[in-house]
Amino acid sequence: MRRPLFLLVPASICLISVLTACSSAPASSTTAPPSVLRLATTTSTQDSGLLDSILPVFETKFNARVEVVAVGTGQALEIGSRGDADVVLVHARAQEDKFVAAGDGLNRQDVMYNDFIIVGPLADPAGIAGLKTAKEAFAQIAAHTAPFVSRGDKSGTDTKEKSIWGATGITPTVDAGWYFSLGQGMGETLQFAEEKPAYTLTDRGTWLAQKSNLPSLTLLVGGNNIAENPDSKTLLNRYGVIQVNPEKHPGVNSALATQFVAWLTSVETQQLIGDFGQDKYGQSLFYPESAAWKNESNDK
Repeated sequence: MRRPLFLLVPASICLISVLTACSSAPASSTTAPPSVLRLATTTSTQDSGLLDSILPVFETKFNARVEVVAVGTGQALEIGSRGDADVVLVHARAQEDKFVAAGDGLNRQDVMYNDFIIVGPLADPAGIAGLKTAKEAFAQIAAHTAPFVSRGDKSGTDTKEKSIWGATGITPTVDAGWYFSLGQGMGETLQFAEEKPAYTLTDRGTWLAQKSNLPSLTLLVGGNNIAENPDSKTLLNRYGVIQVNPEKHPGVNSALATQFVAWLTSVETQQLIGDFGQDKYGQSLFYPESAAWKNESNDK
């Protein structure tokens, strides 16, 4: 009778096999999925390229993903008032204050500023080049019934445009034939003005970022930079950030919104904002204005 044949395997080989099996097994992930922050903001922060430049820094630092909805200020605040955003970044102070007073927002903070300018056709049919104020320019455009394009979207830019028309005592309507109201963002409005061609009011940051694609338009009122804008007081364009109130809208990511506001207004991020555009355009597209930035500047 034959005895069973046993194969003796050295213990070291068994150990190697076990280690190999362990190493080939999928590694368990210890990294938490990113938290999501919903940011409703004006189109100028998107069209200028600013958000693409600075948001990756926030996302990396806080393991977050920022979902951006870029619309006019009025629409951004409306999104916030429905609780469909965690934080808003906008530029129409009266509307911002109303948003906070209604209980939809809290912790409004100054962030940055730039200015508005008037651009128009190279031929300048209304002859506004060199005029000192936007009020004079608008009145002259109306007098010549020269084509003018309005965003018409209750944005911060649209709000400023309407206030300038109000100062002239003129209320243009689309029935006049020379005034066009689009209900679109700044980028689309500039493109329409390019194709017409027509005059329009724009923030300087979006103009600088987009002007290489707008060969039929030129800057006519506002100077080459904010320091040279003779109407800078009227045309100043300030931006604020506001958290959506979690007591009224309990579904918001209040913790991450708080971190975002603190990060956006910090000296480090304000420096990123101030540096943005200088290398490419020879000037900042936005200028820091947070309380932390001002305190730091005053201490120097």
